[in-house]
Amino acid sequence: MRVIIAGAGIAGLAAARGLLAAGHEVTVLEEAPALRTGGGAVTLWHNGAAALAALGVRADGLGPPLGVLRLRTPAGARGADMDAGRLSARLGVVARGVRRSRLLTALAADLPPGTVEFGARVTGLRPRGDGVRVATAGGERTADLLIGADGVRSAVRAALIGDGPARPTGLASWLCLRPAPFDPGADGLQMLAPDGDCGFIGAGDGLLQWWFDTPWPAPAGKPLDLLRRRYGHWAAPVPQMLDTLTDEDLEPFAHTRHRVPRVWGRGPCFLVGDAAHAMPPSFAQGMNQALEDVAVLLRHLARDPRTALRAYSRDRRRRAAAASLVATRFVSQTAPGNLHLGAPVLRSMSLAPDLVTTAAYGLLIRAVSNHLAVTAGRS
Repeated sequence: MRVIIAGAGIAGLAAARGLLAAGHEVTVLEEAPALRTGGGAVTLWHNGAAALAALGVRADGLGPPLGVLRLRTPAGARGADMDAGRLSARLGVVARGVRRSRLLTALAADLPPGTVEFGARVTGLRPRGDGVRVATAGGERTADLLIGADGVRSAVRAALIGDGPARPTGLASWLCLRPAPFDPGADGLQMLAPDGDCGFIGAGDGLLQWWFDTPWPAPAGKPLDLLRRRYGHWAAPVPQMLDTLTDEDLEPFAHTRHRVPRVWGRGPCFLVGDAAHAMPPSFAQGMNQALEDVAVLLRHLARDPRTALRAYSRDRRRRAAAASLVATRFVSQTAPGNLHLGAPVLRSMSLAPDLVTTAAYGLLIRAVSNHLAVTAGRS
């Protein structure tokens, strides 16, 4: 089949690799003039790592394995410890902190020259009985299949569903990828309160990926001053990290969320990644869910392209919606009915043994994963 993919992000490049390996003719249309390699580091959880391995991409050189993720109150009191290393041993796949640029480069490696066309923006589409016509600024293209991997402002989603860009949640994460001012080992940290969320993961090469959540849009003023007012009195190592930063080190990432649709496309057109289910980064599942999308879509296209849309939507919707719900309601500070993970809740969590916390998180990862369910022998 001739396949056009809108967007050369992680989901789009992953889909391109899988489709090329299956013998299809693939063109990726990317609006930007080059790969978008910004964005610091991301957490490649076990489900995303399993889906990535199915695409033939080795993750062991992309970033360090995660050890223990420690949840703490702003005063530094223990909330819970989740042993990601133990969970990796149990699931047979390793969770890692991965620099986004490295993952994109790995996905783009070995693609045939000309697979990705830069400066090519999809502006519209018309499904037909025998395929789809795709409009771009440079003219019209035809294909048997179109995959919309064009993110939170997806033109493909707008044409298929018509509900517009992903909606802001009222929060943003200020991100910085910086040399560590201390040795965290393999462990990560997340400090939570009803009015704040910050932490770090290791990203390899002595770097830490930090995040600091604040209301968005941000008030006028310098971002570092905002973060010092909000987080400067929290327990170590937060003040020490803020002392090493400048305003230029910080990059805002606004949180958005899509309604997860019942059907993820129309005719020969499919949605993957943020185009299907943009969600806040609170649960660190956005990229992992995108890789899950690609793995499931490729499986159904290989079985029967004619029934792939219905089967793909059925298999992915419930799990992606669950991940979005966790990210939005159970962690995000501004969501209605959220748990407000402050000191009382974290103190209650601290009563659970670490083995119980780790096992519970493993169940949660499986609940939002098609790929781990399949490898465990469940549908």
